[in-house]
Amino acid sequence: MRRLRLGVVGVGYVGELHARKYASMEDIDLAGLADIDFERAKDIARKYNTKAYNTHSELLSDVDGLSLAVPTTSHFEIGHDILTHGTHLLVEKPIALNLGDADRLIEMAKKNNTILQIGHIERFNPAVVKMESLLSKPIFIESHRLSLFTKRGTDVDVVLDLMIHDLDIILHLVNSGIKEIDAVGMPVIDDKIDIANVRIIFANGTVANLTASRVSNESLRMIRIFQPDSCISVDYGKRKISVTQLKGERKNATDPCPIGHREDKFPDSDPLADQIRSFVEAIKGGTEPKVSGVDGKKALAVALSIIDQIKGKARITS
Repeated sequence: MRRLRLGVVGVGYVGELHARKYASMEDIDLAGLADIDFERAKDIARKYNTKAYNTHSELLSDVDGLSLAVPTTSHFEIGHDILTHGTHLLVEKPIALNLGDADRLIEMAKKNNTILQIGHIERFNPAVVKMESLLSKPIFIESHRLSLFTKRGTDVDVVLDLMIHDLDIILHLVNSGIKEIDAVGMPVIDDKIDIANVRIIFANGTVANLTASRVSNESLRMIRIFQPDSCISVDYGKRKISVTQLKGERKNATDPCPIGHREDKFPDSDPLADQIRSFVEAIKGGTEPKVSGVDGKKALAVALSIIDQIKGKARITS
């Protein structure tokens, strides 16, 4: 089997990371990079010993698959063109700006028998993978994703920029319909929502409370899951999981509860490399990717409902 030829469209901060991972893989060829800033494309291409292209269209005939790391507003237009050409696609989150465009991307991938993977990178965080193996009956989930302000990602509301990572994780873990959503939020820098909080009640009784901010004075990415016999805490950034768990039963009412605590760290892991490796293996094996277009659409649907509710409340109170 010949070597896969892969490339990247959009070589800003995230796109260059994709290019670096592809360039380090021994079983694929980094066939080219495209960016509307052609000087940037040439600089990054020289760095990773590949070709530079001004548009994704020029690159299509030279690759089997592409990572798409452009602003969300261009995900559908460029992504649809890539899939229409029969080229496999790993698109950064969110899948698209609206559900109609998400559906069309999914349909085109299916029509052309191409892989469509969505870049929800936290699925590949080893602490999250470990957490998934420890779940039995989640009752309450709490997530915080706070970051310092940067211009990157501000073309969309913080719900699509940051919170959607946690929405994808929670929807995957709970795997139940949603009964109720109650969201609040506000813009700080301009007209986009920069701070958001939502309480989600699932049909199976699980409750999730999510907070996201991109105007914080600290960086924090954590999720906690409470179960009848345990509390599981994951620090996404440090790739660390802590578990506090009830061990057996008390002999009598005056004895302390037998509680155990353990902690696992994965300092040498590389979630982005694992995500890209997953994309490569899905292409080679013709298998469903770990984070499919359908998964991306599910997270997008909830994110859009949250945004609509926040903006609706803002109109009512203004």
